[in-house]
Formats: sequence, structure tokens, C-alpha cells
Amino acid sequence: MESYTHGHHESVLRSHLWRTVDNSAAYLIGHLTSGVSVLDVGCGPGNLTVDLARRVAPGRVVGVDNAEAIVQRARADAPPGVDNVEFQSGDAYSLAFDDAEFDIVHAHQVLQHVNDPVAALREMQRVCRPGGIVAARDADYAAMAWYPADNRLDRWLALSRTVARANGGEPDAGRSLLRWAHEVGFAGVEPSASVWCFATPPDRLWWGRLWAERVLESSLADQAIERGLASRSDLDDIAAAWLNWAANPDGWFTVVHGEIIATAP
Repeated sequence: MESYTHGHHESVLRSHLWRTVDNSAAYLIGHLTSGVSVLDVGCGPGNLTVDLARRVAPGRVVGVDNAEAIVQRARADAPPGVDNVEFQSGDAYSLAFDDAEFDIVHAHQVLQHVNDPVAALREMQRVCRPGGIVAARDADYAAMAWYPADNRLDRWLALSRTVARANGGEPDAGRSLLRWAHEVGFAGVEPSASVWCFATPPDRLWWGRLWAERVLESSLADQAIERGLASRSDLDDIAAAWLNWAANPDGWFTVVHGEIIATAP
């Protein structure tokens, strides 16, 4: 059964609210022209959706998420003056829009969490106009790298991937986006990759504290304990490793992402 691995704890939302077009959708910038319509699937709290709306104004932008509470938060937090964005509850497998309704259909860190990413991509293609684009970007957990080595962070990575797969997801989705797009049968697919890098003192502090909190208090922690994959003591050790990493002046962490821009037939 599908379940969102990370949940919507404040530590998770802090990372979502950090996302912008520049740091999370730079591969898409050349397509974000004034007047185009955009559907943002799995929009979360809407920070990235609002940035998309600013880029394409006055084009219509709709953010869709399957968590009603987070949709309500996105509506409440939408800044005044950005009047071309709206938020709706919805299901990635059954989008409540007409065929060919949008110029761009976008999903950031979404396909890793669904158990049938090809079906989700096919539905995204359905609501995209012929010649429009479906754009997706997903992390690849197995490709994450950090310094210095710490076996407690190795355990964090293994635990994260195990919980994600138990929830029906694919944590290494980044490397599979191209294959999934080929299975859908788009008219063309442009693959690429990019990284988040956390190595400066403020970036390390933000990323390390964020993950130390997520390991202890987010849905990831609850599911790990409920399934017998980790004890509270295990999670305490992993959280301590994140704080140690954040305090290390040589600390370095990269998150590798796969990306696709797929043209709808």
C-alpha cells in the first residue's frame, strides 16, 4: 500500500519550503515563459509552485496534492500578489482535468513515492497538450554521497530506502525516470541530472539539524519503529551522527537527482 514516507512534520516541510525554481527546477527554466499553463503534481506546501507561477505569469498554475491539510496550508501561505496560482486536492493517478489542458505538467520528488510511476507519468501526459512537456525530477538515494564516512549515516541511508520500498516507492527513482518515460511512449525525452550540495557552514547546519529532527520525529521514524526496522536508541544514534556531520568543518553532502523533460505526443 502506498504511503508518503516522510509525512508532513515541520522538519519535512522546512526542506520543502526551501525549494525554488533555481535550486530544484533549473532544468525547466528555459520552458517557463510568460503565459504558459502549469500543473504542479505533488505540490506539497506550495513554495515551488508559487515560484513557477511567478515565472509564467499571467499563465495559470495549479498545484495538486493528495493531502488536504497540506493543500489548505499552501492556500493560506500563498503570497498576496501572485494571483495566477491555485491549489487543489487530487490524485496523481486520476487528475481532475481535461485532456491536453496544460502546457507543462511538473512533478518534483513525487515519482519516487508512488508504486506505479509509469501510470502516474501516463496520466500526466494525458493532461498535457500535444507538444507540451512533462517534467520530473527525483532524488536517487543510492547515489547520495557524504564526507566524512560514518556507519551511522550508512544505516540512515539503508533505513530510508527500506522504509520507502515498504511503502511501495522507489527511493532510487532518479536513475529510472528515463526508463519510465520510455515505457509511457512520449514523443521525445531529454534526460539530465543535477545535485544539491550542502558543504558551507550554514548549509551543513541547516541540512544536518533538519535530518536529525526528521530521523527522530517525522513519519520515517514512526514507520521504522512500527515495522521493527529500528529502535528509538538506533534513531538517537543516527540523529547524533547528523549533528556530528553538521559540526564538521570538512562535512560535505550531495543529493543526486535524475531529471526528464518529456514531450507529449
